[in-house]
Amino acid sequence: MPVALGLVSFVSVWLLRGTLEAPIYLLTLAASNSLEDYVFGVIPLFVLMGLLVSQCELGRDIYQVAHSVLRGVKGGLGVATVAANAAFAAITGVSIASAAVFTRVSVPEMLRFGHKPRFAVGVVAGSSVLGMLIPPSVMLIIYALIAEQSVADLFTAGIVPGIVLSLAYAVAIVAMARFFPAYVGGQDRQAQTAAGARMSVREGTSKTAPIVVLVLLVLGGIYGGLFTPTEAGAVGAAGALIIALIKRKLDRRALWSVLVETGHITASILMLIVAATMYSRMLALSGLPNDLGEWIAQAEIGFYGILAIYVLILILMGTILDTTSIILIMVPLFLPIIEPYGVSLVWFGIVTIVGAEIGLLTPPLGIACYVIKATLADDDRISLSDIFAGAFPFALIMLVVLILLIIFPELSLVLV
Repeated sequence: MPVALGLVSFVSVWLLRGTLEAPIYLLTLAASNSLEDYVFGVIPLFVLMGLLVSQCELGRDIYQVAHSVLRGVKGGLGVATVAANAAFAAITGVSIASAAVFTRVSVPEMLRFGHKPRFAVGVVAGSSVLGMLIPPSVMLIIYALIAEQSVADLFTAGIVPGIVLSLAYAVAIVAMARFFPAYVGGQDRQAQTAAGARMSVREGTSKTAPIVVLVLLVLGGIYGGLFTPTEAGAVGAAGALIIALIKRKLDRRALWSVLVETGHITASILMLIVAATMYSRMLALSGLPNDLGEWIAQAEIGFYGILAIYVLILILMGTILDTTSIILIMVPLFLPIIEPYGVSLVWFGIVTIVGAEIGLLTPPLGIACYVIKATLADDDRISLSDIFAGAFPFALIMLVVLILLIIFPELSLVLV
């Protein structure tokens, strides 16, 4: 994707200016100016923290605690998966990691308790997207860098929408278990309570303590004014490393694997940012945002009409592109159109993230669904179509929550 986006931008500038020197100069400028800023250090640090947390198996610990608490609730295993994903999101910020972790952790448990495979993978796929909304989110960081907004403000704005989406998922799961039991499957509450693992307060505390410590370190440090987001990423990565060493989950081979994967993910994101910087400058040279703004003004569709078009394009692009690429392509195009309306660009960022997230669950390129399928490669009971079908109700729930966020911007801005 970064190569394609960068190549299109390079060739477009070449054609617009009629000389090869212009795109070469812009590419050099994009590569230096877009990455030399200190704030970009936040990306590898949060990626490293997320991978270390996954290595610590904290996702499994969270799920076991949530399962123990909710084992008497009808549909409780699904709600436990959502709750565990929300907590995991608060210390990772990477949806793909959540999808991989909870496919291994919660899908076998739900199948063991008699839940339908389609429902089990749908819950995991739907709740995995919380990692992009609940801070610290890598997508919120990327949007903040592109739109030149405060990372701390974006993190704060993501809290309430993340809670709302989590609650909407939980309510929907309980409702499905009550009104569509054939679709959900599972044992009755008495059988599930009897079979579910009982956990002592001491054990529950020991499993949740590392999570609480990391959340307090990272988010508490940012909101308390102790750290910048970049410093908080460093503190969080160091904290995750210490926890991994204490839990004895990190040997030399595992550490090397985590570092290499961090490098791969960081390099791909930074290459996308360079390509997106080149792309935004190409758009400015072409005058396309101004032309698009004039066309929309002549169409007289109003702000909400523009927003409806924007969200529709986000959802459609989500069927063929990853979320990072969507944000990097769409935000530079629509920001000049949105800004004259005087709306909060922090709120616009939350709308962008949620709209782009829906694409993680929709075919043909719902990345979360492909990650789940790859993780379940040895399980022939669950096909890729089952995963997409199971994720569809959760995509609809996300759409409803997105509409609520558009109608009530204060949901995103109440804490900012």
